[in-house]
Amino acid sequence: MVEMAKMFTIQFFFKSLFFFWYRFFFKPLKNFQRTNSISYITTTIATTQSSFNKYRKFSSYSSSLLHRSDLKEHTFLFDVEGALLRSSSVFPYFMLVAFEAGGLVRAIVLVLTYPLVCLVGEDLGMKIMVMVCFFGIKEKSFRVGSAVLPKFLLEDVGSEIFEVVNGAGKRVGLSKMPRVMVECFLKEYLKVDLVVGREMKEFCGYFLGFMEERKNNNNALELVQEGKGSCSSNIIGISGFRNKDFRHHEIFSRCKEVYLVSDGDKKSWQKLSRNKYPKSLIFHDGRLALRPTPLDSLVILTWFPFAVVLAFVRIVAGLTLPFDISIPLLALTGMRLDSSLPAQTNQHAYNNEEKVKGNMYVCNHRTLLDPLYLSFLLRKKVVAVTYSLSRMSEILAPIKTVRLTRKREEDARMMKELLMEGDLVVCPEGTTCREPYLLRFSPLFSELCDEISPVAIDSHVSMFHGTTAGGLKCMDPLFFLMNPFPSYSVHLLHTVTTSSSSSDHDDVSRFEVANRVQSQIAEALGFQCTKLTRKDKYLILAGNEGIVSSSSNK
Repeated sequence: MVEMAKMFTIQFFFKSLFFFWYRFFFKPLKNFQRTNSISYITTTIATTQSSFNKYRKFSSYSSSLLHRSDLKEHTFLFDVEGALLRSSSVFPYFMLVAFEAGGLVRAIVLVLTYPLVCLVGEDLGMKIMVMVCFFGIKEKSFRVGSAVLPKFLLEDVGSEIFEVVNGAGKRVGLSKMPRVMVECFLKEYLKVDLVVGREMKEFCGYFLGFMEERKNNNNALELVQEGKGSCSSNIIGISGFRNKDFRHHEIFSRCKEVYLVSDGDKKSWQKLSRNKYPKSLIFHDGRLALRPTPLDSLVILTWFPFAVVLAFVRIVAGLTLPFDISIPLLALTGMRLDSSLPAQTNQHAYNNEEKVKGNMYVCNHRTLLDPLYLSFLLRKKVVAVTYSLSRMSEILAPIKTVRLTRKREEDARMMKELLMEGDLVVCPEGTTCREPYLLRFSPLFSELCDEISPVAIDSHVSMFHGTTAGGLKCMDPLFFLMNPFPSYSVHLLHTVTTSSSSSDHDDVSRFEVANRVQSQIAEALGFQCTKLTRKDKYLILAGNEGIVSSSSNK
């Protein structure tokens, strides 16, 4: 008991000593340190705020920016990845370059290197993706930036930021991606005045996979400051919080004001609607139909071998089996067909095999399978006339196809002969169009018979487009059939009278009939009519007039 009492006395002594020193020494010292820390933090914040008082949060000032009366007098410098696009990831756009310009193997390599891209950081990751996607690509044949990427970039633009930027007197886009990837999208479709991006190194006309080092931005700054009036001196910058370069970037340092966009702001933004595009997106190319995020890219590459097998099964079923068997079998494989006939259909007009003269079906053009789906609807084979078709597609087609010569008198005579033999399908647009637009209808069909049966056709895919302007046309049906659930809608409309037997039939009435048929199909589908032609499409997407020789397999 005596020893326990001594131990208790010793413990009590040390506890008392500890509380004494804590109360009179450590506690005042701790309060002093806390006071100094708060004072230091306050001083630092005040210094930072005084140094960067021009940086503001975009969400707090977006409304006031939009309604500023002097907006037209300013130049807006915006960060494409950090501010304009809703998603901050650039992987999908490099995946499109790899797949469309480099092929399947290059796309697989890019997906396999993606974990490394995430680990090494943004700058080095960008360089890795550039090397994988661009190495060995021919510079003159690279059209992904003008034919493929604008569609996906436009669909990623935030409506809120676009309304602000679009109201500026002068617009300058700053991108970390290579300039060849974003310049057409920014200049042609968003009407941006200047694009500041990374230049690609090339040798003997081929990309080396390296970007030029970031040089002094004085030249770019001089270009930004060029212009009329005060908009050249009053520069407003818009960047992202995640962009670590905006504070010391030379161009942003010259901005009068800089507004910062957070990831939370982007998540609340709405997608820019199609009717707000400064330039309508009518033509685009490429095989991929969905935005290839890392997960979607992995799904596409995993599905690809199974898709090839499924496509060949569908092709064999369509070529070898009769309609009564092939149609239900194709439906079991995932293919969908939505069809309809006019309210008061004269069945004699569509199925009378005793007629000496066949029916003329005029349809818009979505894929090479348009006449085949119409044949499925009618449950009989028809003859299709085409402006250009690969030799392989002609051989594999389960219906008869005839190539037009582009000589008006010769083509008219040939089509009249085919009409005497049976039903004829013609696509007067002359080429396919993916978007909800109809190209100009060639009036040749209006001279051949008294009655025309318009057909409104539309198709939907989830992974691969079944059309191309710059790729192999013989692969078009295969890519369409590689989709898990490709769907088609075929709707026969009321017949249109042409009065082709009238003696006063002239060029004016021919074009009137063609325009009437085009308008009727557009109204049924909810599409818009245009005056664009096949030549316009191929000049935009492929840089040629789209003429395919009979000996070409393309």
